[in-house]
Amino acid sequence: MGTAGAPQRRAILTGGLAATTAALLTACSSKTDSTSKEPAAGTSPSPVAAARPDSPWAAFARLMDGNKRWVDGRLQHPDRDPKRRQFVAEEQKPYGVILSCIDSRVPPELLFDTGLGDLFVMRTGGQVVGPVVVGSVEYGPMTSGTPLIVVLGHQRCGAVKAAYEALRDGKALPGNLQSIADALRPAYEETAKGKHADPVDAMTRVHINRTAADLRSNKDLAPMVKKGDLAVVSAYYSLDTGRVDVLTGAPSA
Repeated sequence: MGTAGAPQRRAILTGGLAATTAALLTACSSKTDSTSKEPAAGTSPSPVAAARPDSPWAAFARLMDGNKRWVDGRLQHPDRDPKRRQFVAEEQKPYGVILSCIDSRVPPELLFDTGLGDLFVMRTGGQVVGPVVVGSVEYGPMTSGTPLIVVLGHQRCGAVKAAYEALRDGKALPGNLQSIADALRPAYEETAKGKHADPVDAMTRVHINRTAADLRSNKDLAPMVKKGDLAVVSAYYSLDTGRVDVLTGAPSA
């Protein structure tokens, strides 16, 4: 039994060693040679291939390219696989901050066709802000050097419509919804000074621009904007077309 069993044990040991070596080589390859192969169609590019854009213009161009893919129906779904998850597990350096509405039809990660670790996203009703929200927006630029902030409003915003009607009619909204109307009051008052075919849409655009302007002049963000290290863009999303149009603040190349 001892003589007959030896070759079998050697075969098991040899096979186990080969399997272990192959696993180690595969692991090393995934960390050090992640760009050696082109990703298959419909799969995520490697983490290295999706290196973070470090200038406001490069970040803006990356976002707008993604939105064009969304509009055209040519989504790449980049960096949404376990490999990317492992790559960003220890550290994140998103290239954009998006302040948008809670509306279920306006998910920033989808409409900009971005991946895991690409964006800091804040979503509030009507993209209204307060100290905690502003602090959250500041987090990326102030701690990670994130070069781009986008304030993203959208077509047919229910929060803005509710606030507009409540402020117009002098009626309070129930519960804490009134705090959204209060935050939108400056945009309402500016809109009410003129005549508009769609006053709710006009109010939405006014509010987007006011919010972006306030962030641009923020005492902590303004120096970064002045140096050209940060851009604050106001933008409007069309539910009908899927397109994001820039209103103010687009960075130059």
